[in-house]
Amino acid sequence: MKYVDASLVKKRLNTRLLKNSLFKSLFFLATLFGLVVLAVLIIRVVTQGIGWIDWNFLTGRLSTDADRAGIMGPLLGTSWLMLVVIPVTLFLGVGTAIYLELYAKKGKLQSIIATNISNLAGVPSIVYGLLGLTVFVRAMDFGNVVLAGGLTLSLLVLPIVIVSAQEAIRAVPDHLSEASYGMGATKWQTVKNILLPTALPGILTGAILALSRAIGETAPLTVLGIPALLLPFPEGLFDTFTALPMQIYYWTLDSSLVDEYAYLASATIIILLVLMFLLNAIAVFIRNKFQHRY
Repeated sequence: MKYVDASLVKKRLNTRLLKNSLFKSLFFLATLFGLVVLAVLIIRVVTQGIGWIDWNFLTGRLSTDADRAGIMGPLLGTSWLMLVVIPVTLFLGVGTAIYLELYAKKGKLQSIIATNISNLAGVPSIVYGLLGLTVFVRAMDFGNVVLAGGLTLSLLVLPIVIVSAQEAIRAVPDHLSEASYGMGATKWQTVKNILLPTALPGILTGAILALSRAIGETAPLTVLGIPALLLPFPEGLFDTFTALPMQIYYWTLDSSLVDEYAYLASATIIILLVLMFLLNAIAVFIRNKFQHRY
């Protein structure tokens, strides 16, 4: 039997414990730093903007007078955007994920497509803005209207929805589909009745988190030329509009000229954060409500 030096084993064990403690402290400090920065930002925004939020602010029109300015126009514009983004993203994203995972032949082509979709999730948002400007605003001659903005934001979050839907479908246990096939069900019946209901919590959670990102995007809308002026309220997909992120952006720029605009921007940020928190809360609710164990 080979002799093992007890002192050497103890030394190695102490070294590993020291490394474990060091990295644990390092990761804790990194997490703490992020939380502190986030808390400082939220406290700063809330203290600056909470006093400006009232019913007139939520229902009023944009105005050059800071005391009379409201955000009903940007709120309606954001709502119209989501009416375009949600159905387009869910239909195309989930449909693409189903095809790639369940219908496409496994091979190099399928692997290349899946890899490129994953890479598209990391492309800067301003690139999608340039794509939307080229295709929807100029080539299709939509102009900077709700439909062009919604389709551009759909392209932005579509890779995220596809990847999350693929992961949710992969997480469905194989024995569920095998049991369905064993009882004589067709592939589409298995997908419709077994795979999609089981994967639904993961699909919807990923989709809602992606949509919360779309709500807060500014760069693509800026490239499309979306204004933040005294516009009439949008009433359809082909109306000009502005959105909450655009209004925050322009009020932040104008705060160098008029100090009150900084408070208006902070108040609008609070409203935008509330909308995003609501979407994330819905995602958590869906995950907890419909998640099943098999």
